[in-house]
Amino acid sequence: MFFPIRDDIPTIRKPYLTVALIAINSIIFLYSQLLGGRGFNLFIIQYGYIPYELVHSIELTPEIPSSVFYTVFSSMFMHGGWIHLIGNMLFLWIYGNNVEDYFGRVKFIIFYLVSGLAAIGLYTLFGPNSQIPLVGASGAIAGLMGAYIVLHPRAKITCLVVFFFIQFMTLPAKVVLGFWFGYQLLMSLVGSSTGGGVAYLAHVGGFAFGWGLLKLLTRGGRRGGSATDGQRAYRIRWR
Repeated sequence: MFFPIRDDIPTIRKPYLTVALIAINSIIFLYSQLLGGRGFNLFIIQYGYIPYELVHSIELTPEIPSSVFYTVFSSMFMHGGWIHLIGNMLFLWIYGNNVEDYFGRVKFIIFYLVSGLAAIGLYTLFGPNSQIPLVGASGAIAGLMGAYIVLHPRAKITCLVVFFFIQFMTLPAKVVLGFWFGYQLLMSLVGSSTGGGVAYLAHVGGFAFGWGLLKLLTRGGRRGGSATDGQRAYRIRWR
């Protein structure tokens, strides 16, 4: 298993929105922790996304109602535990700053949110009757990862590799992200992709959306020079 630590691609613009997203996610999680055990569970139920409510237009918890059209967004900023939060925020920092650098701030936040919606869409398509709240930024972050592999396929990612051994290795982004996506796809096929635990199909949906959109946006574009090895893909125009 690869655990990315950092990449070698510098940014031209300051990644203010990436930092802001990390701060917002962290603040919301810390707030949820202050609610205590019962309060935390109610918080997850009220603001997490539940596919059954959207598909059947039914509020499962009328005592703590929340519009399902609101929870598709609020759920992207919630996390179930410290490991969930820290892992997602690390991935957001590594891949998000370079994608923000490519898009610019306004288009970046739109891309981030729509990636999250794409993740939720695929999750809902294959689990319309799930009554388990879906929370976490990983679907939106998967969209950033899909974009990153198109923009910087030869970027060097320093990873902590845990297999039969534990060591740090530097690998191309296309290897790290390709392995990650393959694992998510495999687990969505053989595991429980819409039940409790990890929502693998949400990851697949977000990544596929990010990859597909960036393929369209960079089609016919030239390759420009980066500060390291000339592999930065510059946007020419929106299509």
